[in-house]
Amino acid sequence: MSDKNGLPQFAKELVKRGWNLLSSGGTAKTILAAGIPVRDVGEIVGAPILGHRVVTLSREIHAGLLARKDNAEDMATLKRIGAPYIDLVCVDMYPLHEEIAKPDSTLTSVVEQTDVGGPTMLHSGAKGERFVICDPKYRTKFIKWLDAGCPDEVAFREALAAHAEATVAEYCLTSARYRGQLSFDGLIGESVLKCKYGENAWQTPAALYKKMGVTDDPLAIHNFNVIAGSAPSYNNLCDIDRMLQTVTHAKAVLLKGENVAVAVKHGNACGASFGTDRSELIEKMVCGDLRAIFGGLVMTTFPIDEKIAEKLLFSHMSESGKRLLDGIVAPFFTSSAIGLLGRKGGKCRLIENLALGTLKAEDINREPRFRQVRGGFLMQPNYEYVFDINDPCVERFGYLDVAQEGDLLLAWAVGSTSNSNTITLVKDRRLIGNGVGQQDRVGCCELAIKRARDAGHDTNGAVAYSDSFFPFPDGPEVLAEAGIKAILASSGSVKDDEVKAACTKHGVTLLMVPDTVGRGFYNH
Repeated sequence: MSDKNGLPQFAKELVKRGWNLLSSGGTAKTILAAGIPVRDVGEIVGAPILGHRVVTLSREIHAGLLARKDNAEDMATLKRIGAPYIDLVCVDMYPLHEEIAKPDSTLTSVVEQTDVGGPTMLHSGAKGERFVICDPKYRTKFIKWLDAGCPDEVAFREALAAHAEATVAEYCLTSARYRGQLSFDGLIGESVLKCKYGENAWQTPAALYKKMGVTDDPLAIHNFNVIAGSAPSYNNLCDIDRMLQTVTHAKAVLLKGENVAVAVKHGNACGASFGTDRSELIEKMVCGDLRAIFGGLVMTTFPIDEKIAEKLLFSHMSESGKRLLDGIVAPFFTSSAIGLLGRKGGKCRLIENLALGTLKAEDINREPRFRQVRGGFLMQPNYEYVFDINDPCVERFGYLDVAQEGDLLLAWAVGSTSNSNTITLVKDRRLIGNGVGQQDRVGCCELAIKRARDAGHDTNGAVAYSDSFFPFPDGPEVLAEAGIKAILASSGSVKDDEVKAACTKHGVTLLMVPDTVGRGFYNH
């Protein structure tokens, strides 16, 4: 064991139940120091060689793991070579991930921390249908299983073997990824939640997997806990992931201490607001699009109490009406809020994650993004770009007041995490129109304006974000005619000068970031 925390306790529990222990090197010393009898591997295989590189890589150990108890010839061979029949393997592996993560790591240091004996024993143990434990959480489970009379032995053993094989696969993939300099990559995950079905009822099975071999992220989707309502669906989980992208991007650019609330429908924000007055921003978020939020999901960076719950359910509803939401995600809920927000059949999921309440700019997801394509997958860095209004590369044509700056930042956070092509409209700290997923940019403008007006908003005085450049001046002209006063877009079009001229003509302030630096395409 590289990590010996809790090891003596596990060894003691095994010995109490009549098990004999076999170990090597420092692990054997740790067990002996705790007053627990253990036999050193060296008594069977001889002293370690090549500077302890070869200890358990011996025919005696692997014969003990691979021999078949019901095969007389196998058992006779064990007796002849003096090897014990080994029932259980409990090993971890050298800290390869930690070594790779060190800023001063080298190929030599990584190779030295690449385990061979550990993965080989786990693999042999799994093939030999032994009990294999490579995660401390399974030690206690194993002891409890023994004390319970060893129920469903095959299923229990196979679950341990599958976990060990997956752990070894991920470990080897990590080595291949590092040594191949991204010539090889992939995902190894462990199922943590089974969904009733996928996007559609006929898409089964479906499940949420957590990546293995990485330090657990407090904001990882599997760390969001359902405290009321039914289990989240596949679509719910996709929406939570998208909301998290929008919320973390917003927190990265807005002033410290400002709260954020976002509502999504089919992944794209249909309501969003920010500020210090939580009740006010919930009201603004809700009425961003009263029609679209129906059956949607909401995420906040602050707790949900009874007052906030009432706003979510009843703000801008008729006296007898109650807003139906599919789920609400927040740092936590008060008991009175839980009672208010419940829906018949558990159809409104209440989901907690305390980490939402302490979001920082660096909490933007920086894990690579994978996307399956036929016969393989695509990989790219995550959506890590954060717009900085004071970046020297940002060109500004016209005057922008403080309120417009804040609105543009929210528009950027929403638009850059909505399906491209996107035009996003914000006014008075609230999202009023999100024209997403269109094939042409002027169409995005027209859709955003239509959605804003359909929701009862006056577009005069609003700001707009475009997730790429305008190929023609028609888009800015449509926005200007609707009363838009400021636009954030990228530059890089052959028509940039015409776009600037159109904005100047209509008195619209224009901010431009180079397309190669800050284009905001998402989920293309």
